[in-house]
Amino acid sequence: MIKIAVCGAAGRMGQRIINSIIESEGAMLCGALERPGHPSVGQDAAMQAGCGTSDIRITDSLNAVVAACDVLIDFTSPKVSLKNLEVCALHNKSIVIGSTGFTPEERALAAELARDIPIVIAPNMSVGVNVCFKVLKDVAKILGDDFDVEIVELHHNKKKDSPSGTAVRMGEVVAEALGRDYNKVANYHREGICGERTKEEIGMQTVRGGDIIGEHTVYFIGQGERIEVSHRAMTRDMFSRGSVRAAKWVVGQAPGIYDMQDVLGLK
Repeated sequence: MIKIAVCGAAGRMGQRIINSIIESEGAMLCGALERPGHPSVGQDAAMQAGCGTSDIRITDSLNAVVAACDVLIDFTSPKVSLKNLEVCALHNKSIVIGSTGFTPEERALAAELARDIPIVIAPNMSVGVNVCFKVLKDVAKILGDDFDVEIVELHHNKKKDSPSGTAVRMGEVVAEALGRDYNKVANYHREGICGERTKEEIGMQTVRGGDIIGEHTVYFIGQGERIEVSHRAMTRDMFSRGSVRAAKWVVGQAPGIYDMQDVLGLK
Protein backbone atom coordinates (compact mmCIF):
# COMPACT_ATOMS: atom_id res chain seq x y z
CA MET A 1 0.00 0.00 0.00
CA ILE A 2 1.51 3.30 -1.12
CA LYS A 3 1.15 6.06 1.48
CA ILE A 4 0.38 9.36 -0.24
CA ALA A 5 0.27 12.86 1.22
CA VAL A 6 -1.29 15.88 -0.50
CA CYS A 7 -0.03 19.47 -0.44
CA GLY A 8 -2.68 22.15 -0.89
CA ALA A 9 -5.24 19.72 0.47
CA ALA A 10 -8.06 22.26 0.83
CA GLY A 11 -7.75 23.65 -2.69
CA ARG A 12 -9.77 22.58 -5.73
CA MET A 13 -7.09 20.23 -7.03
CA GLY A 14 -6.11 19.03 -3.57
CA GLN A 15 -9.66 17.95 -2.84
CA ARG A 16 -9.94 16.07 -6.13
CA ILE A 17 -6.60 14.35 -5.49
CA ILE A 18 -7.79 13.24 -2.04
CA ASN A 19 -10.91 11.77 -3.66
CA SER A 20 -8.79 9.92 -6.22
CA ILE A 21 -6.47 8.51 -3.55
CA ILE A 22 -9.38 7.20 -1.52
CA GLU A 23 -10.90 5.62 -4.65
CA SER A 24 -7.61 4.08 -5.82
CA GLU A 25 -6.60 0.50 -5.06
CA GLY A 26 -3.14 0.14 -3.61
CA ALA A 27 -3.02 3.70 -2.26
CA MET A 28 -3.94 5.33 1.03
CA LEU A 29 -4.16 8.92 2.19
CA CYS A 30 -1.63 9.44 4.98
CA GLY A 31 -1.27 13.20 5.17
CA ALA A 32 -2.84 16.51 4.14
CA LEU A 33 -0.92 19.78 4.13
CA GLU A 34 -1.97 23.43 3.97
CA ARG A 35 -0.16 26.70 4.54
CA PRO A 36 0.12 28.05 8.11
CA GLY A 37 -2.96 30.03 9.08
CA HIS A 38 -5.23 28.39 6.53
CA PRO A 39 -8.78 28.06 7.97
CA SER A 40 -8.91 24.35 7.07
CA VAL A 41 -5.97 23.39 9.28
CA GLY A 42 -7.23 20.89 11.86
CA GLN A 43 -10.20 19.80 9.76
CA ASP A 44 -10.87 16.26 8.51
CA ALA A 45 -9.18 16.07 5.09
CA ALA A 46 -11.70 13.65 3.59
CA MET A 47 -14.66 15.65 4.88
CA GLN A 48 -13.19 18.84 3.39
CA ALA A 49 -12.90 16.98 0.10
CA GLY A 50 -16.51 15.79 0.27
CA CYS A 51 -15.71 12.07 0.42
CA GLY A 52 -16.74 10.97 3.88
CA THR A 53 -14.58 11.03 6.98
CA SER A 54 -11.04 9.91 7.79
CA ASP A 55 -8.43 9.88 10.50
CA ILE A 56 -6.34 12.41 8.55
CA ARG A 57 -6.42 16.00 9.72
CA ILE A 58 -5.14 18.87 7.60
CA THR A 59 -1.91 20.18 9.11
CA ASP A 60 0.62 22.93 8.41
CA SER A 61 3.63 20.80 9.45
CA LEU A 62 5.51 19.96 6.25
CA ASN A 63 8.19 17.88 7.94
CA ALA A 64 5.66 15.74 9.81
CA VAL A 65 3.63 15.08 6.66
CA VAL A 66 6.66 14.17 4.55
CA ALA A 67 8.14 11.95 7.25
CA ALA A 68 4.95 9.85 7.37
CA CYS A 69 4.44 9.35 3.62
CA ASP A 70 6.01 7.42 0.76
CA VAL A 71 5.28 10.16 -1.75
CA LEU A 72 3.95 13.73 -1.72
CA ILE A 73 1.66 15.09 -4.45
CA ASP A 74 2.05 18.83 -4.99
CA PHE A 75 -0.09 21.06 -7.23
CA THR A 76 0.77 24.46 -5.76
CA SER A 77 3.30 26.90 -7.27
CA PRO A 78 6.95 26.61 -8.30
CA LYS A 79 8.35 28.26 -5.18
CA VAL A 80 6.23 26.13 -2.83
CA SER A 81 6.94 22.98 -4.84
CA LEU A 82 10.70 23.54 -4.66
CA LYS A 83 10.52 24.04 -0.90
CA ASN A 84 8.55 20.81 -0.58
CA LEU A 85 11.01 19.08 -2.91
CA GLU A 86 13.91 20.06 -0.68
CA VAL A 87 12.18 18.60 2.38
CA CYS A 88 11.32 15.39 0.48
CA ALA A 89 15.00 15.07 -0.49
CA LEU A 90 16.03 15.45 3.14
CA HIS A 91 13.64 12.65 4.14
CA ASN A 92 14.46 10.52 1.07
CA LYS A 93 10.82 10.57 -0.08
CA SER A 94 9.44 10.76 -3.60
CA ILE A 95 7.38 13.65 -4.93
CA VAL A 96 4.94 14.24 -7.79
CA ILE A 97 4.78 17.87 -8.94
CA GLY A 98 2.00 19.24 -11.12
CA SER A 99 2.84 22.92 -10.65
CA THR A 100 3.50 24.97 -13.79
CA GLY A 101 5.45 28.12 -14.58
CA PHE A 102 8.95 26.98 -13.53
CA THR A 103 11.84 29.21 -14.63
CA PRO A 104 14.97 27.62 -16.13
CA GLU A 105 16.76 28.27 -12.83
CA GLU A 106 14.01 26.55 -10.85
CA ARG A 107 14.13 23.57 -13.22
CA ALA A 108 17.90 23.38 -12.68
CA LEU A 109 17.41 23.29 -8.90
CA ALA A 110 14.82 20.51 -9.25
CA ALA A 111 17.25 18.53 -11.40
CA GLU A 112 19.96 18.93 -8.76
CA LEU A 113 17.67 17.62 -6.02
CA ALA A 114 16.61 14.72 -8.27
CA ARG A 115 20.08 13.25 -7.86
CA ASP A 116 18.89 11.90 -4.51
CA ILE A 117 15.21 11.00 -5.02
CA PRO A 118 12.84 10.08 -7.87
CA ILE A 119 10.65 12.96 -8.97
CA VAL A 120 7.76 13.17 -11.43
CA ILE A 121 7.30 16.68 -12.81
CA ALA A 122 4.65 17.11 -15.47
CA PRO A 123 2.73 20.19 -16.62
CA ASN A 124 -0.30 17.98 -17.18
CA MET A 125 -1.06 14.65 -15.48
CA SER A 126 -3.90 13.74 -17.85
CA VAL A 127 -3.42 10.45 -19.70
CA GLY A 128 -5.14 11.95 -22.74
CA VAL A 129 -2.88 15.01 -22.86
CA ASN A 130 0.20 12.83 -22.65
CA VAL A 131 -1.08 10.74 -25.54
CA CYS A 132 -1.41 14.05 -27.41
CA PHE A 133 2.26 14.82 -26.69
CA LYS A 134 3.23 11.57 -28.42
CA VAL A 135 0.86 12.18 -31.33
CA LEU A 136 2.21 15.72 -31.80
CA LYS A 137 5.77 14.44 -32.00
CA ASP A 138 4.82 11.95 -34.71
CA VAL A 139 2.69 14.41 -36.67
CA ALA A 140 5.39 17.10 -36.60
CA LYS A 141 8.06 14.68 -37.82
CA ILE A 142 5.87 13.53 -40.71
CA LEU A 143 4.75 17.00 -41.83
CA GLY A 144 8.16 18.64 -41.41
CA ASP A 145 8.67 22.28 -42.32
CA ASP A 146 5.87 22.52 -44.90
CA PHE A 147 3.20 23.28 -42.29
CA ASP A 148 2.97 26.35 -40.04
CA VAL A 149 2.39 25.56 -36.35
CA GLU A 150 0.08 27.58 -34.10
CA ILE A 151 -1.08 26.74 -30.56
CA VAL A 152 -4.16 28.12 -28.80
CA GLU A 153 -4.91 27.40 -25.14
CA LEU A 154 -7.96 28.34 -23.05
CA HIS A 155 -8.27 28.34 -19.25
CA HIS A 156 -10.40 29.80 -16.45
CA ASN A 157 -10.04 33.41 -15.40
CA LYS A 158 -8.22 32.56 -12.16
CA LYS A 159 -5.23 30.84 -13.77
CA LYS A 160 -2.06 32.68 -12.78
CA ASP A 161 0.49 31.62 -15.40
CA SER A 162 0.36 32.20 -19.14
CA PRO A 163 0.76 30.41 -21.42
CA SER A 164 -0.12 27.19 -19.67
CA GLY A 165 2.59 24.67 -18.89
CA THR A 166 0.77 22.18 -21.11
CA ALA A 167 0.78 24.57 -24.08
CA VAL A 168 4.48 25.27 -23.59
CA ARG A 169 5.22 21.55 -23.45
CA MET A 170 3.24 21.01 -26.64
CA GLY A 171 5.34 23.71 -28.29
CA GLU A 172 8.54 22.13 -27.00
CA VAL A 173 7.53 18.70 -28.29
CA VAL A 174 6.79 20.07 -31.77
CA ALA A 175 9.97 22.17 -31.82
CA GLU A 176 12.13 19.20 -30.79
CA ALA A 177 10.56 17.04 -33.51
CA LEU A 178 11.31 19.72 -36.09
CA GLY A 179 14.87 20.33 -34.89
CA ARG A 180 14.13 23.83 -33.59
CA ASP A 181 14.92 25.61 -30.32
CA TYR A 182 11.52 26.40 -28.81
CA ASN A 183 12.84 29.33 -26.78
CA LYS A 184 14.00 30.97 -30.00
CA VAL A 185 11.01 30.25 -32.24
CA ALA A 186 8.05 30.70 -29.84
CA ASN A 187 6.03 33.79 -30.73
CA TYR A 188 3.70 34.95 -27.94
CA HIS A 189 2.68 38.31 -29.32
CA ARG A 190 1.55 39.79 -32.64
CA GLU A 191 0.30 43.34 -32.95
CA GLY A 192 0.35 46.07 -35.54
CA ILE A 193 2.56 45.82 -38.60
CA CYS A 194 4.57 42.83 -37.44
CA GLY A 195 5.57 41.53 -40.85
CA GLU A 196 5.06 38.14 -42.44
CA ARG A 197 5.04 35.03 -40.32
CA THR A 198 8.40 33.28 -40.35
CA LYS A 199 8.56 29.64 -41.40
CA GLU A 200 10.20 28.51 -38.15
CA GLU A 201 8.07 30.31 -35.58
CA ILE A 202 5.52 28.54 -33.38
CA GLY A 203 2.67 30.88 -32.48
CA MET A 204 1.19 30.74 -28.99
CA GLN A 205 -2.13 32.38 -28.16
CA THR A 206 -3.80 32.50 -24.75
CA VAL A 207 -7.49 32.85 -23.83
CA ARG A 208 -8.73 33.36 -20.25
CA GLY A 209 -12.34 33.37 -19.15
CA GLY A 210 -15.07 31.91 -16.97
CA ASP A 211 -14.58 28.43 -15.60
CA ILE A 212 -12.82 26.72 -18.53
CA ILE A 213 -10.82 23.88 -17.01
CA GLY A 214 -8.41 23.61 -19.91
CA GLU A 215 -8.45 23.36 -23.70
CA HIS A 216 -5.48 23.06 -26.05
CA THR A 217 -5.35 22.93 -29.82
CA VAL A 218 -2.24 22.64 -31.99
CA TYR A 219 -2.80 23.69 -35.60
CA PHE A 220 -0.62 22.37 -38.41
CA ILE A 221 -1.54 24.66 -41.29
CA GLY A 222 -0.45 23.88 -44.83
CA GLN A 223 -1.45 24.97 -48.32
CA GLY A 224 -5.09 24.01 -48.79
CA GLU A 225 -5.28 21.79 -45.69
CA ARG A 226 -5.12 21.98 -41.91
CA ILE A 227 -4.63 19.37 -39.19
CA GLU A 228 -5.81 20.08 -35.63
CA VAL A 229 -4.82 18.11 -32.55
CA SER A 230 -7.07 19.09 -29.65
CA HIS A 231 -7.65 18.13 -26.05
CA ARG A 232 -10.48 19.43 -23.88
CA ALA A 233 -10.73 18.83 -20.14
CA MET A 234 -14.26 18.43 -18.83
CA THR A 235 -13.29 17.73 -15.21
CA ARG A 236 -10.25 18.07 -12.95
CA ASP A 237 -10.57 14.39 -12.05
CA MET A 238 -8.41 13.42 -15.03
CA PHE A 239 -5.53 15.41 -13.52
CA SER A 240 -6.03 13.97 -10.04
CA ARG A 241 -6.28 10.38 -11.26
CA GLY A 242 -3.12 10.85 -13.30
CA SER A 243 -1.25 12.26 -10.32
CA VAL A 244 -2.20 9.26 -8.16
CA ARG A 245 -1.10 6.93 -10.95
CA ALA A 246 2.24 8.78 -11.05
CA ALA A 247 2.58 8.61 -7.26
CA LYS A 248 2.07 4.86 -7.24
CA TRP A 249 4.59 4.47 -10.07
CA VAL A 250 7.41 6.72 -8.82
CA VAL A 251 7.91 5.04 -5.43
CA GLY A 252 10.85 2.69 -5.77
CA GLN A 253 12.18 4.22 -9.01
CA ALA A 254 15.83 5.23 -9.30
CA PRO A 255 16.65 8.87 -8.44
CA GLY A 256 16.03 11.27 -11.31
CA ILE A 257 13.41 13.45 -12.98
CA TYR A 258 10.58 11.65 -14.75
CA ASP A 259 7.43 12.82 -16.51
CA MET A 260 4.08 11.28 -17.41
CA GLN A 261 5.53 9.85 -20.60
CA ASP A 262 7.72 7.68 -18.35
CA VAL A 263 4.80 6.82 -16.08
CA LEU A 264 2.65 5.72 -19.03
CA GLY A 265 5.43 3.90 -20.87
CA LEU A 266 5.16 6.19 -23.92
CA LYS A 267 8.90 6.71 -24.40
